Amino acid sequence: MPQSPVCAPAGPGGDVAWRPSGGTWWAGDMTTSPLIDDLAYLSDQHAGALVTRDGTVVWLCLPRYDSPAVFTSLLGEPEHGQWSLRIAGGEVVERAYVPGTLVLRTHWRGPEGEAEVLDLMPLGEEADDDVRADLVRIVRCTAGTVRLEQELRLRNDYGEVVPWVHRGADAHGEPALIAVAGGDGVVFHGGGFAADGAAHRSVQELAAGQAEAASLAWFPSWETPPAAPDAEQARERTEADWLQWLGGPVARGPRAERVERSLLTLRGLTHRETGGIVAAASTSLPEEIGGVRNWDYRYVWLRDTALTLEALIAHEHVEEATLWRDWLLRAVAGDPEELKIMYTLAGERHMPEFELPHLPGYEGSRPVRVGNGAAGQWQADVVGEVMIALETLREAGVEETRGSWALQRRLVDQVLAHWDTPEHGLWEMRGEPAFFTHGRVMMWAALDRAVHAVERHGQDAPAEEVDHWRERREALRAEVLERGVDGTGAFTQTYGSTETDSSLLQIAHTGFVPFDDPHMLATVARIEEDLLSPTGLVHRYRMTGTDGLPGEEAPFVLCSYWLVEQYARSGRTEDAERLMERLDECSSDLHLLAEEYDDEAGRMLGNVPQAFSHLGLIRAADALEDVRGEG
Repeated sequence: MPQSPVCAPAGPGGDVAWRPSGGTWWAGDMTTSPLIDDLAYLSDQHAGALVTRDGTVVWLCLPRYDSPAVFTSLLGEPEHGQWSLRIAGGEVVERAYVPGTLVLRTHWRGPEGEAEVLDLMPLGEEADDDVRADLVRIVRCTAGTVRLEQELRLRNDYGEVVPWVHRGADAHGEPALIAVAGGDGVVFHGGGFAADGAAHRSVQELAAGQAEAASLAWFPSWETPPAAPDAEQARERTEADWLQWLGGPVARGPRAERVERSLLTLRGLTHRETGGIVAAASTSLPEEIGGVRNWDYRYVWLRDTALTLEALIAHEHVEEATLWRDWLLRAVAGDPEELKIMYTLAGERHMPEFELPHLPGYEGSRPVRVGNGAAGQWQADVVGEVMIALETLREAGVEETRGSWALQRRLVDQVLAHWDTPEHGLWEMRGEPAFFTHGRVMMWAALDRAVHAVERHGQDAPAEEVDHWRERREALRAEVLERGVDGTGAFTQTYGSTETDSSLLQIAHTGFVPFDDPHMLATVARIEEDLLSPTGLVHRYRMTGTDGLPGEEAPFVLCSYWLVEQYARSGRTEDAERLMERLDECSSDLHLLAEEYDDEAGRMLGNVPQAFSHLGLIRAADALEDVRGEG
């Protein structure tokens, strides 16, 4: 079959395989969704890509984390967009990140040779251009000869739109493959791609010592396509940028490498310019296979980010915290009383939730959702999380600005304004609002940190205002101990309830009570009785129907790390280490973590990589090291 020089618009389907003379073609089709455990993560701090073990980019949103995807096969079929790259007849021997970076190195062994593939999203010069996002793939034949096969299926708007693909010239006048749909343009360089039906394919022979590079870049469709980056220079700059940010040794103990990887992942979820930190890079990866608990996590949750910043500050990465504080001032500007629990990367407030019926979902898990309807909920803990993070920033030596302290006073006003307002809780339940004990404790924490800002850090506020904060703080303490505790002394999920909840493990972290307080020990005993899986992992809460959703979910990774921290800081070091070892088994070979882990099926579930899970690992590892240091 002759190779066509251009690809006219064509609809998905008609998956004809091109077989060059004397060879065979591997089309890269997936009969099932790739395991979440096998997904590698790439980031340029503008956008993020997910790559399977066998070299297929199955998820990429351009130009931002929360933009519509151009590769969406993770939630559908190959026809919904992907970029596969493999060695014909070969197998992956091993893969790993280049130490201290998010550059992925994959070692292939083929029938007649071996090759190394380097996948990266460039940092440095390219990353400083906010209207550009690149993905670079470098293949080096390291022994013998290999046949490099690639298949490219670009689809805009989450796989629904087939772009106009044509050959043209880039900004340097070099030939390139250009795809345009609406305001989105993507330019491809290298690879020798030729049109074949609804896809572009390439086959290249490489001998030992030879290398081939291919890249794509997003650009506004009305502008000239950017020139190709120098692949090796981009790799060098990117590795240097990651390593410079990470600095020297960042952790102690046997899990130092895992802590380092978690810090890098958190940075890879942070937008380089705005300072917003997305909760995860994906949408609609299910909490239950075939179920409806499929949510879009590509937004900036104030709670998630605040907890993330505590972990970053603990490891001397204060600059991200300062950048986020500035982001917060912009996002909340104008009307702090209308505080949202989440915003977009740039601080926009509107992210309406809707479904994508054209996508079959990950392993048939529907609906596929974009946006998040929980954005309009009142969740009482959010202001407390933010106030704790900002106090941590003060204690790290970062001075308040006039605007940041004024904002915090307004946030405390919001807590007081919602004194009698029931809420949806930390887990964003979609059932009836209630008074969640964790949320009430976090309201106490917001008032407590406001008082500390005045008493310990010299912030200005009228004496009568501070006195009111103290009075309300003590009233909340009394209320929680009266209405949020059951007959055994354990904290309860909600006032008047007999249910427990893993969010209660955070109460000691706020300073409301010590980790070894009898109320905490009784709460842990209830959690151990009601929320532990057969292998000791922790569920968020019991599925009793009160969250307003059908179906079940797997144990929540963050909650399991919270229990490790609670065990360690209350003297149960052996239990902490035992659970930590179990959690080590739940991460991928790349030390990445998703939202949940199904210990019955032995696989990850939920969106990935999950900031919550990685910050939980950091805090748990730190707690264990602190206890060892005291011993």
